[in-house]
Amino acid sequence: MKPYYITTPLYYVNAEPHIGHAYTTVAADVLARFMRARGRETHLLTGTDEHGAKIAEAASAAGISPQAWADKISGSFRELWKHLDVRHDDYIRTTEERHKACVAAVFSALKDSGDIYKGRYSGFYCLSCESYWTDKEAPEIEGKRKCPNTECRRPLQLVEEESYFFRLSKYQERLTELYKKGMFLQPSNRANEIVRFVERGLEDISISRTKVKWGIPVPGDPEHTIYVWFDALINYVSALGFQPGGSPGRFNDLWPAEVHIVGKEIYRFHAVIWPAMLMALGVEPPARVFAHGWWTVSGKKMSKSLGNFIDPREVTREFGVDAFRYFLMREVPFGNDGDFSIEALRKRYNAELANDLGNLLSRVLEMVDKYIQGNLPKRPALEEDFKTSQIAKRSPEIAAAMERLAFSEALEIIWSCVRLLNEHVNATAPWKLFKTDPDKVKPILFDLVWSLRIIAGWIEPFMPRTAAAMQAQLGVRQFPMPLTPEEVLHGPNGDRIQKGPPLFPRKT
Repeated sequence: MKPYYITTPLYYVNAEPHIGHAYTTVAADVLARFMRARGRETHLLTGTDEHGAKIAEAASAAGISPQAWADKISGSFRELWKHLDVRHDDYIRTTEERHKACVAAVFSALKDSGDIYKGRYSGFYCLSCESYWTDKEAPEIEGKRKCPNTECRRPLQLVEEESYFFRLSKYQERLTELYKKGMFLQPSNRANEIVRFVERGLEDISISRTKVKWGIPVPGDPEHTIYVWFDALINYVSALGFQPGGSPGRFNDLWPAEVHIVGKEIYRFHAVIWPAMLMALGVEPPARVFAHGWWTVSGKKMSKSLGNFIDPREVTREFGVDAFRYFLMREVPFGNDGDFSIEALRKRYNAELANDLGNLLSRVLEMVDKYIQGNLPKRPALEEDFKTSQIAKRSPEIAAAMERLAFSEALEIIWSCVRLLNEHVNATAPWKLFKTDPDKVKPILFDLVWSLRIIAGWIEPFMPRTAAAMQAQLGVRQFPMPLTPEEVLHGPNGDRIQKGPPLFPRKT
């Protein structure tokens, strides 16, 4: 089976990373970990977008070179992904030679084929979004032109200059056919926006600047710099060693990508311009482009002016990395907008992590230690009515949700099983049963232990440290962790139970 190739967008290095960047990357890591656990070879790519006028301006304000600025901020992203337990397989920067060489080759190939041509651009440009807008897209309102992006609305600059253009209009019909297949635009509730945009008619787009010097020069015409978006989108194939006409490296093994995970604000670039570029190169588009929603903070959009960007490290310092990852994937359906607040995180932390899961594990381990001296001689008889076999049957539902990137749905199924086990503990009351019939306590406790092993395997993509801690305490220290549900049901019996500290101490 072809390896499962997942990408995040390249994050723009105009500022330090925040919760929005973490959301996308943690989601990609959760999906990658899930696929690896199923035995699927998986390749996760992330990286940074380091060219353009905004980067040059930020560097100038800091009194350093654009490259030094890019090195600094890109390093911050790398450090954050390590801190958040993101296991990416490759990290690409647009200032790397492998990327610049690929961009130049792509530009030359499309110029030779006639899909790129030289002309003159006259229109409007948003420096903040690094986006061009036509007269039709940015009409004059009260004597001013403002960015059509509802989350920007900054004044536009009138730009008139010689430019290279990409024949986007040529691919309108083929894009429409791509969208009709139904899988490319995800989630489905965002598809209509893209379909309507294309149906209104596509115009050729300007893909070079003469007034922006921090970027990749146009091959053979160094007065022009390649437009930052045209440059950055190519990362998904440049990282694989793509070259027009024949690609060494891993391109032939990994492409097309299974999914590009992006924020909704850059959906149009990935769902319209990027597949058109690939069509022009004779390359198959990715299987899916999935646009997730935005996080607001206490009901307000994150912005520099409001000073309400959330630093993930500040959150993990109080709640831990796993709780942060859990909350991002649990709080809202992936694809929808959500609101981040410390109170909402604390509520889920105490109710679901500390009470539901953490307390369940502690109670079970305490009873195993007290009533059967920590021994675990055998697994329950799966053909009988044990919770282990009931819970294991939910695996296909979880897998189906994960494949749809319905992370909160998968977690809800998992937590329904956690709640079921808590109810089972209360209903059977082993602490009472031990006084009258201690032999009946053993199978109940064995059942709970094996069920919790399955839970630990399920939560590993979301909370890898917690899963490892659970399975170590549940007697599987000598085996590769975490065990999958199949390995729990059919694999080794395990070792003695080993009580540990609480998984999630309550937060007040």
